[in-house]
Amino acid sequence: MRQGRGRINLLTLLRFFMILAVVVTIYSIIFHYIMAYEGHDHSWLTGFYWTLTVMSTLGFGDITFDSDIGRFFSMFVLMSGIVFLLILFPFTFIEFFYAPWVEAQKEARAPRELPQDTAGHVILTNYDSVTRALMRKLEAYQYPYVLLMSDLNEALDLHDLGYKVVRGDIDDPETYERVRVEQARLVVATSNDMVNTNVAFTVRGLSDKVGIMTVANFTASVDILELAGSDHVVQLGHLMGQALARRVTGGDTLAHPIGSFDNLVIAEAAVGHTPLVGQTLRETNLRQKYGVSVLGVWERGQYENASPDTQITTGTVLVMSGSQQCLDRYNQIHYHEQEQDAPIIIIGGGRVGRGTGYALAQRGLDYRIIEQQPDRIRDPEKYVLGNAAELSVLKRAGIMETTAVVITTHDDDTNIYLTIYCRRLRPNVQIISRATLERNVDTLHRAGADFVLSYASMGANTILSILDRSRVLMVAEGVDVFEVNVPKSLVGKSLAEAEVGKRTGCNVVALRSKGNLQINPDAYEPLPAEGELVIIGTVEAEARFLEVFGAKGEGDR
Repeated sequence: MRQGRGRINLLTLLRFFMILAVVVTIYSIIFHYIMAYEGHDHSWLTGFYWTLTVMSTLGFGDITFDSDIGRFFSMFVLMSGIVFLLILFPFTFIEFFYAPWVEAQKEARAPRELPQDTAGHVILTNYDSVTRALMRKLEAYQYPYVLLMSDLNEALDLHDLGYKVVRGDIDDPETYERVRVEQARLVVATSNDMVNTNVAFTVRGLSDKVGIMTVANFTASVDILELAGSDHVVQLGHLMGQALARRVTGGDTLAHPIGSFDNLVIAEAAVGHTPLVGQTLRETNLRQKYGVSVLGVWERGQYENASPDTQITTGTVLVMSGSQQCLDRYNQIHYHEQEQDAPIIIIGGGRVGRGTGYALAQRGLDYRIIEQQPDRIRDPEKYVLGNAAELSVLKRAGIMETTAVVITTHDDDTNIYLTIYCRRLRPNVQIISRATLERNVDTLHRAGADFVLSYASMGANTILSILDRSRVLMVAEGVDVFEVNVPKSLVGKSLAEAEVGKRTGCNVVALRSKGNLQINPDAYEPLPAEGELVIIGTVEAEARFLEVFGAKGEGDR
């Protein structure tokens, strides 16, 4: 009733009842005249009783007319009753009372604001695959968040699923006031560039302090988003392309950096054609010789934590950590390069595909992009026009000679199809694929992909890394290097005493204390209260660590 529409609906319903009451009254008066004509005398209450029983089609038969005029009048009342009571009345009641009442109940159930003391939260303005992955990360790291939804039904559905949702339009300043934007830590906009610009400009008009992170689909939008007030503009397509390109071995055995935490560098190195093949990690003495630690190994797309007895094969890819100087010493001894006989094949010429090609060129690797849309062809020498599902197109790109295929389309069904196809054509070629949805990662691995990166996970980790006190580096899909404060339950204990690796499956890479980063910390040294751990592990291992020891150093679990 507080809404104008509700009052209008109620007036319409009352108007209908008034018309119905007038019709019933007129019928009752006519009933008395006809009964008097037939020589019968009835009370006024009996007239209303007869009218309502006939109009409702009950027709008890205790009061009837004897004349044809009376019977004709009964038929007329009966037919009008069908229209009024069996058709118009239910429709009017549902349309102008029941449906608005249900809608009002939904609106009352959907949260429209946050408590006034809410602070330090993350405001999400779009519900997509990146946001879904990010919400799971925020919950794991105990960061409060709220998702803005303009559609009532979607807001209720997500609210019922346990997500923290507030209903409101993302271009309305009042929405951000209701979600306490002045006290928020970060506003995240992951929609298209125009919508993100509107969000950034609206939020910046309300607060100069809150951080704003926006996603840019086009390079030309970066400056516009920054002018609108965005503090962090991220081009996820280019980042995804760079991440995929880093997984291409390119025929060499260099330790290629995939990320860093200050002086700590995380790198991957293929070991085919090196003396390391056939040895165990204990026998290689890599830590003693070069100061690098092997954190884990990749075998045909499967990540395993490293142990002294891990056997190195020609297909093994080592995940290592160390300073840049240590990695340089490793590269000087174990560098082996095969001449690139054919360019790397990239399937898909969108933002991710172009970003992959640019990153490969930065490494001095030749490439060919297969694209079936002529308007996306940028350089005829680097592009092959056609459908990658056709063998002739793949052969023109060099499928039978290439050492690696990178599949970058945004459609997971297409990527799975092409992965199976390329694996059938070239059983030993390296296949790297993008997954848009996290649920398709395992399917792509089963299809034959050596490495799979999901757009959602990479985007979520990128956004999470922007938040202070927590940094996450995505080594590959399902494997992260993350940084957390030393939990209270570990303060004063050593890593060996706490059995972090045995209990969680995680591997502690470094310890940050008093501004200094200690790479490969002593397993028997007590952990300080004011420090951060840099840890590598699978998503499941990461979740176990946060469950066993707690996140952000907040108490014992």
